[in-house]
This record gives sequence, structure tokens and C-alpha cells, in this order.
Amino acid sequence: MAFSASRARALLVVAIVATFLTGLAQVVQPVGASTPPPAAAPDVRSHAVRDLLDHRAAALRARDEPAFLATVDPTDQAFLDRQRTLFRNLAGVPLAEWDYLVDPVDQTTPTTRPAADELWAPGVRLRYRLDGVDAEPSTRPMGYLFARHGDHWLLASDTAAGETWRGPWDFAPCHVLTSPSGLVLSHPGGEALAARVLAELDSAVTTVTEVWGPAWPRQVAVIVPADQEEMRSLVGPAFAVGSIAGVAVADQIDPVARTARGQRVVLNPDSATALSPLSLRVLLRHEITHVAARGETADSAPMWLLEGFADYVGFRGTDVPTAKAAPALAALVARSGPPEALPTDTDFRGPAMDLAYQEAWSINRYLAGLLGEAGLVRLYRALAAEKSDVDGVLRSIAGVDRAGLTKGWREFLRTDFFR
Repeated sequence: MAFSASRARALLVVAIVATFLTGLAQVVQPVGASTPPPAAAPDVRSHAVRDLLDHRAAALRARDEPAFLATVDPTDQAFLDRQRTLFRNLAGVPLAEWDYLVDPVDQTTPTTRPAADELWAPGVRLRYRLDGVDAEPSTRPMGYLFARHGDHWLLASDTAAGETWRGPWDFAPCHVLTSPSGLVLSHPGGEALAARVLAELDSAVTTVTEVWGPAWPRQVAVIVPADQEEMRSLVGPAFAVGSIAGVAVADQIDPVARTARGQRVVLNPDSATALSPLSLRVLLRHEITHVAARGETADSAPMWLLEGFADYVGFRGTDVPTAKAAPALAALVARSGPPEALPTDTDFRGPAMDLAYQEAWSINRYLAGLLGEAGLVRLYRALAAEKSDVDGVLRSIAGVDRAGLTKGWREFLRTDFFR
């Protein structure tokens, strides 16, 4: 006989609640009793928690709030309320996959101990994929603590057993706009900036593809955080969020397969909102270039290449006067002549950051003129490879080493760049 999905969900909720109440009844002992309930066998415990998380993930994917909340320990009302909010914040997010991986060996000692017959904090990772954007799922750590009441396990905390990754849905309700080239996720109050981003997204992806080629997913997720706190959570501590308008990040990078998972362009809601249409266009193309090239870019690659190439794509076809796009560099050249050396990686952090970015852009403009656009891309792929020999690669593709590049670039700044 047919068994409807709605009936199955209803029976699941009844079964979970009934088992929980039965477990609580079994915990009540006569006055004077001192023997605690025995701990669950490790294999039984592991199976029960995996089953609980399977039910939690299935309920979220099915948008079944009662079934989702039935996996949460109701003895902590504040945590239950936060989980209800989390579920509702995710309502508009297109999820292609959402499940959990459990590592029973990677256990954590909880920092707090809520009342329960037994507590357990195994290693848990969220495995998720956004529909229409992510080709492969990525995983993130979840500091979950589980509590046993009788024979029944429930999620008791996401703060008492290590760090839990926070996604946009942990901060506010999510609004999602989509286009053939991806999606823009924002929160209440960010709709205007999200609409501006969406209007630029398709053309930005097209421009990046014209330069880089089609060998990348060509689907981008842009996040407009609610505030600086959310932005810091999404991009991590490596970025000074107050000084950037946007940044491209990734959950995992596989240098062997040359792929990246969970890539996101995260905009600073304060500074990006104030950008002119042209500046926003350049910003999006710059960051999406990083998305396209991420899988082929090693951490050791020189910043003048990575950031200068992204700016080369960002400004491509805009006809912005170079003196306006690079005012700090123009002032330096007019005052004391071209820089004596290529910018170092440390120049891209701190007070010299603006000048370093403008120098890097001009270097890539010079290389594009020397090698052609296809040659610039070939140079990028070779220089950005893991443990590349910078001077050797330059000699093989551009015919010069770093000293020769610096000499030619300085002459370019003197004679051609600001014309």
C-alpha cells in the first residue's frame, strides 16, 4: 500500500517524541537511588547519533520544521529557539545537498555539561552544496554536543564541544536572487545591494570567461552579509574586513585536482553599498577572477601576479583613465619616478596596500602588452603553480627574469601607462 511522505514525517515526529518521553520517564529514580544509568555501548551510541543527524538533515531538506526540532533537546529552551530560527533562516536557500559526517574517534570534552544520562561530542562535519552554484559539496566543522535521555539521543548544544562553523543562515533570514551565472544571498536590509550585484553578475562571469577560458564552473555565489560581524565569520581572521570592499574565499582547495569547493564572493556591506556602478563592476570582476583561477593558484604565488591579474580583468574594457584608476601610482611616478622594485607580498597589507594593488595592475597591463592576453593567462597559470620557479618561468614565457621585468615595467610607467 502507498505510504505518503507527509504521513511518514508525522509518524517520525510522533515516534521521536514518544521515545524521548519514555526515556525521561526511565531516568526518574526513587528517592535515595544512587546508581546512574549505564553508558551506551560505543557502537550503539554512534549508530544512534548518526541516525539522529540523518533525521535532522532529511527534515531540513524537506522543510519539515516539527521533525527538525524533534532532533533538538527541549530541556534548553534558548537553544531550541535558536535552532527554530536557524531552520526558518534557511527557508529561501536552495540546497542541493545537506547532511552530516560523524567521526566517533575525534571526540571533544564538552565545556558545559547539561543534565542528561550521558553526553557525547564526536567529530561532526556539515556536508552541504548550494543548488545551481556548487559542483561538489564542501564540509565544515560543527561543534555538536549530544545528550542521551534514557535510550534516546538528542542534539543539546552547538557551542559546548568546539567551534561550529557559522553560515549566513546563522545570522539572519536569507533572501536569494538567482541568474544563469549563480546567486546572490542577502538579508533584510541588503536587498538593494543584492539587486545591483545580480544585475552585474552575468556580464562579470562572461568577462572573466573571455579572459580565463571556460574551464571553470562559471557559477558564482555572492554573499551580502548583514554586518561586519557576519563578514568576519564568513571570511576568517586573515582579512581586515574594515579595509576591503569584498573578498573571494573557498572552503577547500585541492592543488592536485586543481579544484576548489565552497567558493564565495563576500562583499563588505558598508563599503560595497557606497560604490559607484563602475566600481562595483570592477570589484565583482576582480573577485570572480579569483574564483575562476583559485584551483590553479598556489598560496606561494606572488601577490603582484594574483592581484594584478584580477585587476587586469576587473578593469578590462572599462576605459577608465589610468591616472584615475591608479592615483597613488600616478602621484608617485610624477613625484619621484617609477618604483625601484616589484611590490612584495607584505606591501599588500597595511598602509601601502592601495599603491601595491595599483602597481600590480600596471605590471599585468605591461605583461599583457608584451605577451598578449593569452600569453598573460599562460604566464599566470605557470607562475601560480605550486613551487614555481619565478625567474625560470618568466624567462621561458616572457624572455626576462624579475630584474628584466622590473626594468621593462619601469620604462612602461615612464612612457606608456599614463598616456
